[in-house]
Amino acid sequence: MKAFVVYWHPESKSFNHAMFITAQQALTNSGWEVVTSDLHAMQFDPVSSRANFKSVKDPNYLKLQSEEAYATEVDGFSEEIKTEIEKLEWCDLMLWQFPLWWFSVPAVLKGWVDRVFAMGRIYGGGRLYSKGVFCGKRAMLSLTTGGPAEAYVEGGLNGDIHGVLRPIHRGMLQFVGFDVLAPHVVNGPVRMSDEQRKTELERFSRRLADIATEQPIDVGSY
Repeated sequence: MKAFVVYWHPESKSFNHAMFITAQQALTNSGWEVVTSDLHAMQFDPVSSRANFKSVKDPNYLKLQSEEAYATEVDGFSEEIKTEIEKLEWCDLMLWQFPLWWFSVPAVLKGWVDRVFAMGRIYGGGRLYSKGVFCGKRAMLSLTTGGPAEAYVEGGLNGDIHGVLRPIHRGMLQFVGFDVLAPHVVNGPVRMSDEQRKTELERFSRRLADIATEQPIDVGSY
């Protein structure tokens, strides 16, 4: 069993970072091989450009999807992007660890998707959703919110958390074939005591210990 943990947070003392470390430990202890991408530590550039490629299809006009398709044909991705793509292709489970910012993933994680989910290699040619490249693989979002749990329910201030996350679940993960597991959400850790945060990390560790047996959720029912 092979797990790929993608993480972004700018602060190494954050609760998100504690969850990132907990994920690695829990998965390793349960027999998973684990690789990671700590995007902040990597200083990952979220901006797509010609830096994505070693190859050049059209030097006069940059159309990223065309360059991605061409790079797929000629092994023309930059080493940075090629490494991330290979992690995606290697894993059985992908976990994203992040703080919910503006009802979505932070900019660096979104930019990672923009650059790494390359046309031709990751999707395209009818390889979408149930026919996606990553069919048979699973993905899970693990995130923190700033607001309390009651703000993320139907009728709450921010609406149902499943509705908030659906563009990520459907438009990023399912789009390329991943089966989506239920999100792991910790609400308002900044307002918790140290003991409460410890309890949340233990809850996360217990879930990951049994993650191999979890069944995907029906994203389309949201």
